[in-house]
Amino acid sequence: MLSSSTRTILKHASRTAVRSFSSRVGTSNFPHAPAFKASSVSNPKTRTKSTLPTDHHEPRDDYQASRTFEGTDACLKAKISPLGITGPSTIHRNLTFQELFEHEQANGEGLVARAEYGDTFTVDTGKFTGRSPKDKFIVRNIGSDSDKNIDWNDINQPTSPEVFEELYNRTVAHFNTVDTAYVFDGFCGANPKSQKKVRFVHEMAWQQHFVTNMFIRPETEADLEDFEPDFTVINCCSQVVEDWEDLGLHSDTAVVFNIEKKTAVIFGTWYGGENKKGIFSLMNYWLPMNGDFPMHCSANVGKNGDSTLFFGLSGTGKTTLSADPERALIGDDEHGWDRDGIFNFEGGCYAKTINLSEQTEPDIYRAIKTDAMLENVKLNEKEGSQIPDYFDVSKTQNGRVSYPIFHIPNYHKEQMADHPNNIIFLSCDAFGVLPPIAKLSSGQAMYHFISGYTAKVAGTERGIKEPAATFSACFGAAFLPLHPTRYADLLQEKLEEHGSSAYLVNSGWSGGPYGEGDRMSIKTTRACVDAIVNGSIHDAEFKIDPIFGFRVPTSIEGVEPHLLNPKSTWEDQDAYDNKAKELATMYIKNFEKYEGQGSMDYTKFGPKL
Repeated sequence: MLSSSTRTILKHASRTAVRSFSSRVGTSNFPHAPAFKASSVSNPKTRTKSTLPTDHHEPRDDYQASRTFEGTDACLKAKISPLGITGPSTIHRNLTFQELFEHEQANGEGLVARAEYGDTFTVDTGKFTGRSPKDKFIVRNIGSDSDKNIDWNDINQPTSPEVFEELYNRTVAHFNTVDTAYVFDGFCGANPKSQKKVRFVHEMAWQQHFVTNMFIRPETEADLEDFEPDFTVINCCSQVVEDWEDLGLHSDTAVVFNIEKKTAVIFGTWYGGENKKGIFSLMNYWLPMNGDFPMHCSANVGKNGDSTLFFGLSGTGKTTLSADPERALIGDDEHGWDRDGIFNFEGGCYAKTINLSEQTEPDIYRAIKTDAMLENVKLNEKEGSQIPDYFDVSKTQNGRVSYPIFHIPNYHKEQMADHPNNIIFLSCDAFGVLPPIAKLSSGQAMYHFISGYTAKVAGTERGIKEPAATFSACFGAAFLPLHPTRYADLLQEKLEEHGSSAYLVNSGWSGGPYGEGDRMSIKTTRACVDAIVNGSIHDAEFKIDPIFGFRVPTSIEGVEPHLLNPKSTWEDQDAYDNKAKELATMYIKNFEKYEGQGSMDYTKFGPKL
């Protein structure tokens, strides 16, 4: 039997939602819109039912905060009328997972993939298969707290209150022309002491599905009775900013945050990750103001309560390595570290699907089932079903799956843990110089944290076609509103207080640079991580790297010994020496901008030539 919410949308879908989506795709005003298929709407019987069993309790059943408001006062009841949005006569707030699955199909917003562990909704986000960082702006409200604290630069690009007001009015005007909107009210941060309330206003069910997967969900409608958002995101992705040059923007796409107004607007990009990373950037602003440390990392915890953090950018292995069948997952991307310990910001995971198989990454592979959502994954039709092909990356190498964290069987339900025993900095070394694992002193840990050396991996951002060496401060410069040394000082305080051990793990290349050497196997990288978390690395013998100064173990169980000495993997030893010096020079040059800043100058802990 269909839910009342679904009966409502089926009543309106064919004459409202689908007409709206299909007309947008067909006009030149929406050049970025994906080609939604609406064939399933004309015949609702063709829609795919959930493949989950219905005769026993599932974790998805704990999310029961759904409410659909109808009538001329729908926006008032959904509490979005103060935004100026009063036009929609139907507001779907916090739909259940089953309702979202039904709405996505009724709207023709994508296709249902026949994944091995359950039917999974799949969307195509058009040309935007990654974030668009050059189109992200923060409003510079002169004299405000954010004006004084934000590190204004090419990442934290300023725009004026006037430009924001113009864009904001356009989002409101657009939503006032539609009959139906989707609202999600949820939370960011598992620790109630620093938790933020966030609201999203979307045009499509799949976008609500995405934030439902990724943020902390209210369990019942009662949890939302007194809900007043700390921040609101209005996602107007179907619209573009045609006069972007006049407004001083980078393109007709815009992602603009106004911290003092507690509101953001999104234009022109359908990529789901803009919603997630935008709020993460805000947490990176809010938490340090209270002395808490926000982190771009994944985290897991052992049976004895020992926790480990994995710092790294997209494509370095944060999600993959934290999904360990022997340990409980806290979260795969965004965390905080406060006086109580560590905690997850999110309620789900966002994993890359490139070359995904059950053999190499069983937890992630099995998490792709009903309630998960695939993005930009190739589908092959077979006997009337759409079968996902994770090895076909003709669309993008940044194919993704979002799923609620309870899809990982051994997830840590509390989403909080004690102070970490181990901190791992993941680097995707495109030069093939760094060893697969190295132990860092506390000073070296700070140096490598501030440096954040890795490679931008193809597909994670627009225009990236192959790995490119980069230094991303704190392994997340794209999400740091404050100066990197503010975060480094917080980490230093935590390390001194709790005595956590720090390591550098290279998940990049060995035997030569990109194009000549080979990418480290996931088996090798996992063996290095296992040695850290089980403590066996403390029994290893170490050699000091002559250039970088860190300690490299001579043997690790499960790792071929020659891999631990990266120079020995190169056919041309002189070429390795030259490349190592080249990389060291890059480190030194990059770190010049941090000399004399922060609580301590960590320059002396870097490489020596």
